[in-house]
Amino acid sequence: MIETPPLVDQCCHGVLRTELGLGTFEAHLGRGEGPPAPGTTFFDTQTGFAVRRWCPPLLGLEPHCPPARYLARRRELGVIEAGRRLLRATGIGTYLVDTGLPGDLTGPPELAAAGAAEAHEIVRLELLAEQVADTSGTVETFLANLAECVHGAAAGAVAFASVGGAHGLALAPQPPDAGEVRGAADRWLAGRRVGDRLTHPVLLRHLVWIAVASGLPLQLHAGTGDPQRYVGEFARATAGLGTDLVLLHGYPYHRQAAHLAGVFPHVYADLGPALVRTGARAATLLAEILELAPFGKLLFSSGAHGLPELHVVGAQLFREALGRVLGGWVAEGAWSRADADRVAGLIASGNARRVYGLG
Repeated sequence: MIETPPLVDQCCHGVLRTELGLGTFEAHLGRGEGPPAPGTTFFDTQTGFAVRRWCPPLLGLEPHCPPARYLARRRELGVIEAGRRLLRATGIGTYLVDTGLPGDLTGPPELAAAGAAEAHEIVRLELLAEQVADTSGTVETFLANLAECVHGAAAGAVAFASVGGAHGLALAPQPPDAGEVRGAADRWLAGRRVGDRLTHPVLLRHLVWIAVASGLPLQLHAGTGDPQRYVGEFARATAGLGTDLVLLHGYPYHRQAAHLAGVFPHVYADLGPALVRTGARAATLLAEILELAPFGKLLFSSGAHGLPELHVVGAQLFREALGRVLGGWVAEGAWSRADADRVAGLIASGNARRVYGLG
């Protein structure tokens, strides 16, 4: 086994506070849209099999037990106790929590208490803009309040995150001019109802560039799209400005994300839920990423949302994959054990502590 310090989960979300039935639970295992194939469930995925491998022993059951038995035991313990047992077994010492998703999810303080860990907030830019829009009567007030709120949020957060900003940047990586921003805000506010999500590409670009000016790290979601397409030119445009970019959820374009991290000094690649999605094949995926990215440019995360089980499998699959890949290179004589442990420490926590100023 390769030694790692307590992990820094550099991109995750809260867990659900409510008890879950089989259908609701399994829905959180699926990444696609719509139901599973007839006669199957979302437990019939690499993620589902990983949950059944790693989580039942933490609740007093045998590995690979049937889903119905596992969920019955979960309900027997109660959502709070089951969550506490699961989170405290992850080896995660610090959570960086994106609070921008809807639902009855725990915030950073609750997640920290349940997991006996530290937690810090990542502020979702789109949600911040939507909240400002709900309380701004005019375009001028909206734009002024938006800039003020972004800079104010920077004082209490460790990073900003944007889901749609990366897609807006695919159209034009440079900041929009004042006329473009005002026109876009006018059109968006005129047709907007309370609760509508921000999707306008000009406003998304404007938001991202305000965040760049704050100096906080900026997490960009490319979804399942090619990060080279969405943020390649933006990475070039922001080089030397002092803001680090962290590319999230690049799978199946993980090699492109790793390549960008190797090309630009301020760009980092997140391992994230790609390892959770690939399950038993996680070591192969990790080896491909390590072929391209400098070791100081990779960050562990679980990407977990809703289920504490996803924190568990994210951490376990990461450690197992790291052990297989780096341990294999040590056994072959390609690496020394000391170098393997040092690199493991960088990816597990050291790089995140440096990027996010965690000390």
